Amino acid sequence: MHRTFFAARRWLFPGLISLSILFALSGCNSPLSPAVTTGAPTKTSTPSASPTPAPPTPTPEPMAATVNGEGIPLAEFQISLAQLKKADAAAGKTVSEADERKRVLDDLIDQALLAQAARSEGYHATAAELDAQVSQLAAGSGGAAGLQAWEAANGYTDAVFKSVLSKELAAAWERDRILAQVPTTADQVHALQILVSDEATAQSILSTLQAGAKFASLASKYDPVTNGDLGWFPKGYLYAPEVEAAAFSLQPGQTSSIIHSRFGYHIIQVVERDAHHPLSPDARLVLQQAALKQWLGDQRSKSQISSLVQ
Repeated sequence: MHRTFFAARRWLFPGLISLSILFALSGCNSPLSPAVTTGAPTKTSTPSASPTPAPPTPTPEPMAATVNGEGIPLAEFQISLAQLKKADAAAGKTVSEADERKRVLDDLIDQALLAQAARSEGYHATAAELDAQVSQLAAGSGGAAGLQAWEAANGYTDAVFKSVLSKELAAAWERDRILAQVPTTADQVHALQILVSDEATAQSILSTLQAGAKFASLASKYDPVTNGDLGWFPKGYLYAPEVEAAAFSLQPGQTSSIIHSRFGYHIIQVVERDAHHPLSPDARLVLQQAALKQWLGDQRSKSQISSLVQ
């Protein structure tokens, strides 16, 4: 029930960008118009030159979605989807096509929202930043030749690669700005817990406590590894929100009634409470994840987003 690790989506906490998740943007350039000769025609029997045909209209680039009028290229979606499929297969995961497509599209939309916010706040990746990131990626892929081989195999030019990287850097900048706003302290409680699998046992324990038994002694009996110590935690941290709600409703020294959750039957006792207790690194990461999720939800609710793929 107590969190022991923090897992974020693949691009929310990357090492800024991974070669396995880079996506492609393909551009369409209008062909150059042929030169047109002007001047009076010669007085010969040579027929007049045929009119120069108008250049063809560029074919619009297919999009997977639009976010506030900005397109997410279909090529980007397809490459990311192929890479996710490969990663899932390598990990032995069985994931439906629909779930994989949704995950990729959600990630790309969230990334677009972050990058747009960064640009609106004045952030633009500098040439020095781009060069530094390219060097870092090259170092992690066997050198410049290894990175160039990967780019070529996936249809990238250096210019397109840097354009993609610029978008990733903008999204990461905004993400980090949001995470940095989460404070390093929070209202927290320190609590002990007794957790059993059936209500009858929980009721018996509660009766024993009400008769004067020491909570810490019983907690150690039912959990000799941690002695039932949940440690310090803020709101939004525990996997059992019912237990968390009960803990924050109690004063130090008070004991709860029986609390039922998906983990079983709990009885807790609050040991201490501090309105400005320092957050553990893990707890702050969990709150940062929640802050980022809230930000993205708010942005989605007020943005114009159109999905063009299923």
